[in-house]
Amino acid sequence: MNRSKKLTLLGALCALAYAAAAAGRVPLILFLKYDPKDIVLALSGLTLGPLAVASAAVAVALVEMFTLSDTGILGFLMNVLSSCSFACTAAFVYQKKRSTPGAAAGLLCGWACMVLLMLLWNYLIAPIYMGLPREEIAKLLLPVFLPFNLVKGGINAAITFLVHKSVITALKRSHLLP
Repeated sequence: MNRSKKLTLLGALCALAYAAAAAGRVPLILFLKYDPKDIVLALSGLTLGPLAVASAAVAVALVEMFTLSDTGILGFLMNVLSSCSFACTAAFVYQKKRSTPGAAAGLLCGWACMVLLMLLWNYLIAPIYMGLPREEIAKLLLPVFLPFNLVKGGINAAITFLVHKSVITALKRSHLLP
């Protein structure tokens, strides 16, 4: 695939991921909101690779920081960490075995990685932007942050797995992928 076609596809997927974040926000647990942008980002990773999805995650989170988010630079950081831990991991594993089982393994690894990393990062960063003592955040890790990230990652992995083959087929038919 030539560079300009890849950049054009990545830009379109970034715009779609942002639209999914803007239009698809749903409150799940207390103050935590689910948005489906990581589905689009994971599809970007499965089609274009981990480096492409990392740059897309940064770009989408940056635009989100200025338009949708009220958590500033820390929310941006959390968005990038969450999206990259899920989508980059999935893309990396999928690159090693480009098949349906490889996609499933990648998405499951991405889901697990995102859940574990977000527990750590919520413990480290959430006290700063939530204005709560670390001990209070620690009390929220298992009853709030863990279920939220399990549900979020599970939804993202399941939907990505269900649509990835048809998305890749459509991109190939439209000559956007070789």
